[in-house]
Amino acid sequence: MRDMLFLSQRIPYPPNKGDKIRSFNILKHFSATHRIYLGCFIDDPEDWDHVPALQDYCVESCVVPLNKTVAKIRSLKAFLNDAPLNLPYFHDHKLEAWTKRIYAEVRPSVAFAFSSQMGQYFLGAAPRPPRIVIDYCDVDSDKWHQYAEKNCWPKSWLFERESRTLLKFDRFVAHEVDAGTFVAQPEVDLFENLAPETKDKLHAIGNGIDTEYFSPDRNYATPYEDGGPVILFTGAMDYWPNIDAVEWFAEEIFPLIRKTRPDARFFIVGGNPASEVRMLEKNEGIHVPGRVPDMRPYFAHAHVAVAPMRIARGIQNKVLEAMAMGRPTVTTPTALAGINASPDQEILVAKDAETFAVQTLLALKTFDTNSIGTQAKEFVRRTYKWSDQLAPYDALIA
Repeated sequence: MRDMLFLSQRIPYPPNKGDKIRSFNILKHFSATHRIYLGCFIDDPEDWDHVPALQDYCVESCVVPLNKTVAKIRSLKAFLNDAPLNLPYFHDHKLEAWTKRIYAEVRPSVAFAFSSQMGQYFLGAAPRPPRIVIDYCDVDSDKWHQYAEKNCWPKSWLFERESRTLLKFDRFVAHEVDAGTFVAQPEVDLFENLAPETKDKLHAIGNGIDTEYFSPDRNYATPYEDGGPVILFTGAMDYWPNIDAVEWFAEEIFPLIRKTRPDARFFIVGGNPASEVRMLEKNEGIHVPGRVPDMRPYFAHAHVAVAPMRIARGIQNKVLEAMAMGRPTVTTPTALAGINASPDQEILVAKDAETFAVQTLLALKTFDTNSIGTQAKEFVRRTYKWSDQLAPYDALIA
C-alpha cells in the first residue's frame, strides 16, 4: 500500500452533512488502497466523540479544534495582504507543523485536500509528493458572489471581496497541483470559464448515495404526531443558503399551499437552527425539531420533500437522500444542477413560488400512487453508487 496525506477542513466523520458525506466516502475509498495520514479540524464539540472511529481508516491523524470565534478574529489578517478570509480562518500552526513532518518523514506518494482552503498546506511541500490532488467540491467563489447579490452593503462588499480573492487563490492552487476535481460537470464548466488556464487539470467526480442505508424498505417509527400531510426540508440550519431556502418557502410558498391544504405541515429538520429559522415556528403549521439522531424516519413518513434552494453549488445531498427514500421531491433548477434526474418523471422542478406551490400540491395529491417517488428511488439506485462515482479518482492519483 502507498502512503497518502489527506487534509480536510472538517473531520470527515460521521457523514451527517453535505461536505462530510463526500469527504468521508472519498476517505473510505482511498483507505482500501492507501495508508492514510489525516489532518483535519473539528468545529462541533460533539464530533470529538467520533475521533476513535477514524482509526478504522487512518494510520495516523492530527485533529485540531477550531474555535469559530477565534478563527473569525484570525481571519481578519487576510485584509493585510488581499487574501480570502478563509485562509487564515483555516490556518493552524500545529496542523502546519504536523503536515511538514509527514512530508519529510513519511514522504507520501499522494497528497489530497478536500476543499480549496486546505490547499494552503500544499504550498512549498518538501519534498513534493509525486501526485497532489485537490477536491474543490464546488466553485465557492461563485457562491460568495451569489451571497453578495442577495445582501446589502456592507455584507455585499465583504462577500464580493471574498469571491474575488478566493477565485484568485483557487487559480493559484490549480497551478500548483496535478489535478483538481469538482462534484459535477457544471462546476467544472464554470471554473473553466473563470480560469481557462486550468482546463486540462479539471475533472468532474460526482457524489453517490448509500442506498442500503437510505432505504424505504424498513419499518421506521413515525416521528410525527397525528395531523395533516408533512412537507419536509432537511439540512444544516446554520448554513445561509438553507436558511434562505426555508424562509422563502415559509413566507411565499407555504401560504399558497395552505390555501388548498390548510392541514399541511412544514417540518424543517437539521442541526443548529439559526434564530431566523426558529422564528418560523411562530407560523401555523411550521415545525423546527432541530438536530435528530436519524433522518430516515423523517423521510420515510413525509409526504413530500422540498429543496427550494435559491443559492446552491454542486450536488444537493438532501435531494439524493429524499429520492433514495422514495419521496416525491420538489426542487428548484438551482438545486437540481448536477443531478441528471428527469423532471416530471423522477423529480418535480419549479422556478418561482407559485409554480413551487403547484408542484408541491401535485405531489401531495398523487402521494398514494407515488409513481414519482418510486421512479426516483430506482433512478438513484441505478445511477449513484459511491463505488462507481469515485472510481475515476484511482486514475488521478496513480
